[in-house]
Amino acid sequence: MRKQTANASTPTPVNFTVSRRYLTEREVERLIDAAKSNRHGHRDSTMILVAYRHGLRASEVCDLEWHQIELDQGRLHVRRAKRGTPSVHPIRGDEIRALRKLRRESPSEAHVFVCGGPISPMGFHHLIQRLGKAAKMPFAIHPHMLRHACGFKLANDGHDTRSLQHYLGHRNIRHTVRYTEMSPDRFKDFWR
Repeated sequence: MRKQTANASTPTPVNFTVSRRYLTEREVERLIDAAKSNRHGHRDSTMILVAYRHGLRASEVCDLEWHQIELDQGRLHVRRAKRGTPSVHPIRGDEIRALRKLRRESPSEAHVFVCGGPISPMGFHHLIQRLGKAAKMPFAIHPHMLRHACGFKLANDGHDTRSLQHYLGHRNIRHTVRYTEMSPDRFKDFWR
């Protein structure tokens, strides 16, 4: 058996390790700004915004269809993957405007985010990687970091763990606790 030597192209636990598993709110904004400057800027920036605001997995944002969105009522019917709990989320004004514009651009499409057909989760993954480089992120990024960014943002804003569980569609609260455990403000009001 031949002994292999490690080089830069050899996968190791070191070069596949991510130092942080989420993006900050400012980093998400940088990613959205980077998306706006590419060929499909409006579609891509809206896709990132919706995935972040609603804590969607790559497959969930790629499978999003127009019948799940009530623009007049400002509601998004979220269908979760991995046997998650479905829910209805409010949509804010900037999202409604972006989605309306997207709808006008592709009025006959069933899926919200398209490029000839629905964008695939792998296509979204490649998009996020490219945009991370364009935004000069100091580490490699992937779509699931947007879901974690949502969880940490809502936990840091003081939302309780049970509400967070339902918003993210977790069936088991153990998967939600990570967001509140790592919140830097969790002890802020202990001695007031």
